[in-house]
Amino acid sequence: MTRQPAVAGQFYYETATKLKKQVEQYIVDTVAKEKAIGIVSPHAGLMYSGHVAGAVYSSIQFPDTFILLGPNHTGLGARVSIMSSGEWEIPTGVFTIDENLAKKIKQKAPHVVEDVQAHIFEHSLEVQLPFISYFSDKVKIVPIAVMRADIDECRAIGKGIAQSIKETGCNVVIAASSDMSHYVPDDIARKLDGLAIDKMLSLDPEGLYSIVEKERISMCGFLPATIMLCAAIELGATSAQLIKYATSGDISGDYEHVVGYAGIVIK
Repeated sequence: MTRQPAVAGQFYYETATKLKKQVEQYIVDTVAKEKAIGIVSPHAGLMYSGHVAGAVYSSIQFPDTFILLGPNHTGLGARVSIMSSGEWEIPTGVFTIDENLAKKIKQKAPHVVEDVQAHIFEHSLEVQLPFISYFSDKVKIVPIAVMRADIDECRAIGKGIAQSIKETGCNVVIAASSDMSHYVPDDIARKLDGLAIDKMLSLDPEGLYSIVEKERISMCGFLPATIMLCAAIELGATSAQLIKYATSGDISGDYEHVVGYAGIVIK
């Protein structure tokens, strides 16, 4: 099946010409592109978080396949849902699912099950695609939506993803889609987000999971980020870099109710 865009015209422009121009304003041409194992990228409307996502995607060498890990906001489908065949369409391109890698992940990663319903209306992965399509019309994707998982399950899923990458020999970047704190004052968001960011920069998935729960940080994609970090460590990650951090207040001028956005590259 072809998954049609769910949030075109809401989170980003609905026509190819307008969307390309919208993404183009967030691309950074002056940075060197480095090989990445994983990334963290936000998924709000492009007018708010596009400058952070654009900075991340501008800074990495593109793989053959992106494994897209995002939170399940809709509550539909299984706890951890993969779509292992078909295509995803947005105004600027059509993405083919990497069936070989997706099927291997279903075999190797416990708790990951086939479930298309989880993906039909979910925006967290879709909002990554305009940036990916800007740089490549050949890259494939493996979409995975995460609703619930404990730390042991995150660790097992991450190891299974890493093993699948190794066994298939794919050139892959694992993209964790996440916004940070939601609807809190700007100073609180920056303080709490800093705690979570420090754990990600330290390549500490258990620490990330723990600090988010302990401090009740409203980071919607902390489970995808935890899984990505677990996989990245298995794949030999040694460092992480904060590319950009911002809040919605920087765009809206409302610093009383902000959402935080972090862009991170794992190498």
